[in-house]
Amino acid sequence: MPRRGALALLIALSGLAQAQSAEPVKIGFLVKQAESPWFQDEWRHAEQAAKEKGFTLIKIGIPNGEKMMAAIDNLAAQKAQGFIICAPDVKLGTAVERAARRHQLKVMSVDDQLVDGKGQPIASIPHMGISAYEIGKQVGQGLVDEARARGWKLTELGALRMAFDQLPTARERTRGALDVLKAAGLPAVNVVDAPQAKSDTESAFNAANIAFTKHGQFKRWLAFGMNDDAVLGAVRAGEGRGFRQDTMLAIGIDGSQTALNEFAKPAATAFHGTVLISPKRHGYETALNMHAWISTAKAPAMVTLTSGMLMTRANQAEVRAQMGL
Repeated sequence: MPRRGALALLIALSGLAQAQSAEPVKIGFLVKQAESPWFQDEWRHAEQAAKEKGFTLIKIGIPNGEKMMAAIDNLAAQKAQGFIICAPDVKLGTAVERAARRHQLKVMSVDDQLVDGKGQPIASIPHMGISAYEIGKQVGQGLVDEARARGWKLTELGALRMAFDQLPTARERTRGALDVLKAAGLPAVNVVDAPQAKSDTESAFNAANIAFTKHGQFKRWLAFGMNDDAVLGAVRAGEGRGFRQDTMLAIGIDGSQTALNEFAKPAATAFHGTVLISPKRHGYETALNMHAWISTAKAPAMVTLTSGMLMTRANQAEVRAQMGL
């Protein structure tokens, strides 16, 4: 090739590289339950990161596997460079990994860690979540402390476990709470499982209603589950059976708007508290990490686990301030 032609080719390639590097950053944020206050909060904080760093955030709800795969294809069509995902089913992890690789998209998981066909976490996908078991233990300790403060005997209480066991993190949360309750003296026979068909308040309400019907021997109840929505469903079902703040004690997980709305009511309900997890970190920090990965090739930590604080009607302002909210 003549020298002049080679020089022209080099200049063209250099220009192409500069054009590619100058492409605007686009990041997807895919969540399984877009209407949930928790995911709305995550999106809101991710948008804050987008404004600060000047990238485009593409928010998509993915309630099932089919919509999830279509969303990933959609991101590729929009020339996104990566996405953050809380999948509708963690067992879809291998499908997510393959789709991301096919479209050359970077991927991080948030909240629920993706697993492979053997149920093992996918090590190649960075994850930000919580230590589910430890968060559950905080719920259990909060229930024990408040029950004792009220003078309730654990041996006389029913313990309503709102169960969504198909999700590993949900199973670990309730296991942590149960372990603390049993260690404090709650008889195992007092534990009542209420399996939820879905992870929303309506499904929790229906499951709790069935449990209350079958176990009328208990005059006082403790209630816990995977999140605020699950526990709120139990509280609403309990109210329909006459169980209120003086005969029922429930603690959720997330510290979502659902919990804040309950605390804002003129009179206290059986929804005593929630372990506040920071949606800011899960939305804002994952978005920043993905942006850095795309723009500077700085990969995020493979696993980041956040912690929580017990927030009640009485201490909500103080706890939210400590969590930077």
